[in-house]
Amino acid sequence: MFIGHWAPALAVAARRTAPGLGTLFIAGQLIDWAFFGLLLAGVEHMRFSPGISAMNPMDLYHMPYTHSLLGSLGFAAAFAALVWLASRDRLAALLGGTVVLSHWLLDLLVHVPDLTLAGSPPKLGLGLWNHPWAEMPLELGLTFGALWLYARARRPAPLRLGVLAAILLLLQGVNWFAPAEPQVTAGTSLLAFFAYGLATLAAWWMGKSAANSA
Repeated sequence: MFIGHWAPALAVAARRTAPGLGTLFIAGQLIDWAFFGLLLAGVEHMRFSPGISAMNPMDLYHMPYTHSLLGSLGFAAAFAALVWLASRDRLAALLGGTVVLSHWLLDLLVHVPDLTLAGSPPKLGLGLWNHPWAEMPLELGLTFGALWLYARARRPAPLRLGVLAAILLLLQGVNWFAPAEPQVTAGTSLLAFFAYGLATLAAWWMGKSAANSA
């Protein structure tokens, strides 16, 4: 799951009482922001193994802190606490934390077994990455269905809406169809940060034009 992680952010942001869309886009990918940071630091690990699944060559063999259910709950609680400290709004904090936690639940659908409950086996994953005919329409349907719900509720500027939609589609196309890297380098994390940052910036920009935006 890649752009599909932003579907909960868009759906939640359709509520006028929710945190800003840029904040929620950070929440949707917070687990992967942390993973690629820990990968860069040598704390968590992955390698490229073409064929490990039909759609994704990443062998995510050691990520006990970010992609365990317990770790995800910790990130969700920390994010909710930050939102509460910034806004003193319990509902906004709860919504933000829920978007963070949704990352692990969506990954459970698509990952081959590499997720854990608390950092050690058993490893979990329903493996939709091995079934492109199911995973691809699911990811696009979730993302653009949520974008439609957001646009219907918040009426952002059409140009900004179109820019975000184009960026999301471009990023997902690169993710699906670009050649796999031969090995993990610092550039692996930096490329991920660029993609997440670009989408988040576009979402923040669109959100500023939404009806009743903060």
